[in-house]
Order: sequence, then structure tokens, then C-alpha cells
Amino acid sequence: MKKQFFASLLAGAVLAFAGVAAHAQDTLKFGVADEPYPPFSSKDASGKWVGFEVDLMDALCAQMKAKCELVPVAWEGIIPALQEKKIDVIFSSMSITEKRKQVIDFSDKYYQTPGMFIGAKATKVDLCPETGICKDWMKGKVIGVQVSTTHAAYAQKAFGDVAEIKTYDKQDNANADLVAGRLDIALADSVALLDFLNSDQGKDLEKKALAPADPIFGEGVGAGVRKEDTALRQKINAAIKAVRDDGTYKKLNDKYFNFDVYGAPAS
Repeated sequence: MKKQFFASLLAGAVLAFAGVAAHAQDTLKFGVADEPYPPFSSKDASGKWVGFEVDLMDALCAQMKAKCELVPVAWEGIIPALQEKKIDVIFSSMSITEKRKQVIDFSDKYYQTPGMFIGAKATKVDLCPETGICKDWMKGKVIGVQVSTTHAAYAQKAFGDVAEIKTYDKQDNANADLVAGRLDIALADSVALLDFLNSDQGKDLEKKALAPADPIFGEGVGAGVRKEDTALRQKINAAIKAVRDDGTYKKLNDKYFNFDVYGAPAS
């Protein structure tokens, strides 16, 4: 009788543990760069993460009926964090590129915006359709970009032989150096930079040119997943399609933007 009672207790404990483990596995960890990147993701005054990508993450998780957790990760280490299973999804304005697809998979795109050059209002530049800003003008200049981004790759490709390409761990630090006059030009996502230009800190800066279309910028922004997580990628794709079809995506788009962030360039 005692043995039977003990066996029942043991079986119950095993089931309870299995239930806890299953519950833990049901929580999807969405990795977001641990830096302000408005209007896509940043912390409000209370310390809560807010922004277009945060709201879209919530909408996708509701569509998938999944419990999700936002996990801040340093941008440069976000792919290793995914590979080491510290997070399950990269959801941080990561462009879908051929180079990245060699190591991780991506969902369908969930937005696509061009890159943009900004500089001081007093700085006059020569514009060229091939590179946005003419290569001759860039000779001897210092261009600021965030490390491990398509913008850094493009700056190196287009101007690396004539200009100094200075990389930063966070876009905020590049912006601060531009304000301080330690950079001539910064290159980053147009929407994020327009948000900065509209701030008090960016009042003496202006848009110089949009970056031209180039394969190096990829196929838009998608959710990054491990190559073996095919089912998860398919669920995210289905959720993206569902929120676009039912109008949820448009509501979020209109909350943050006055243009179609899914594909149209910022004006």
C-alpha cells in the first residue's frame, strides 16, 4: 500500500514537472536590441517597451495563441543569442539578407524602408543616383553607421576606399557623434532617422539623400529564427498574413506612420 502510494506521488510529481516544462517551452522569447530605436522599439518613461515592432509582436503572438516574452539583447550578439537558444525569434528590424540566410532563416517581411543619409544643415553635398551621395564628395569624410547592419555593409562597399567608415555599437551613439561634429554623415534606416531629426537633439541636422536601391539592403525586415525551427517560421508567416488580412497591421501602421511602412519608402 505504501509502495503504491509512493508510486502515485512520484507519478504526480513527474506529471507536474512535465507540465511546468511544457509551459516554459510554450513561452516564445522574442529578442529585441537593447537600445532605443523609435518608432520601432524603445522604453517609455515607466521602463515599458513600446513601439511598432512591440505592438506587432503582441498582435502576432495573439494570432498564434502563444505566450511571448520580450528579451533585450545587444545588437551585435543577437544572432549568437538565437543560435545559443537564449531567444527563439529575432524581432528587431533585421533585414533579410543572403549573408544572414547562410546562418539563420527568416519569416516573410513585415516591413521595408530605405536607408537614408543625414548630416548638418550647413553641410552641402553632391548627390548621385548610384550612391545617394557622390563618391567624390565623400573623399576624406567620416561616415557613421551601426555595426553589423546593412547600412554598414553598404557604406563600406560604396565609399570604403575614399572615406573613413566609423562603426558604433548603437545608433544613438552615431547620432550623438554627428551632433557633436565628429561625423560628416550618418547612414541608417530612414524612418528611425526621421524620428531623430524631429527630436530636439536633431534640430540642426537634415536629410541629405535616400540610399539607392541595392541588393545589399536585402528583402525587407523579417523575424529571424533558427534553421531547424521550420514550424515556428511557418506559424509566424501565417500570423503576419492574418494580421495584414484582418486590418490589424494597418491599424498599427497608422498609429505610428503616415505612409505604408510595409513597402513604400518614407517621404
